[in-house]
Amino acid sequence: MKFRKKPVVIGAVQWTGDNLFDVITFTDGAPSIRGTHASEKWDDYCRLVDADGLKIFTLEGKMNASVGDWIIKGVSGELYPCKPDIFALTYESAE
Repeated sequence: MKFRKKPVVIGAVQWTGDNLFDVITFTDGAPSIRGTHASEKWDDYCRLVDADGLKIFTLEGKMNASVGDWIIKGVSGELYPCKPDIFALTYESAE
């Protein structure tokens, strides 16, 4: 049997390596970085991502996202990274 993927609209942001705040806002909501303590924690998190890479928590577990990968939020709110070539073959702008 053959199946065709239903047309659905997803949300996505591309990880550039310089847009951690945007990626975190997309995946978890805007982080609070106001105040000394929150700002220090944000700086610690940025250093951790620089050292260990960006981790995306998916239904299958923790996955690494490389610079250039798209972070997709699926129809049920699930998150997963997608390589740019696969993203280009699978998705087009809905705007």
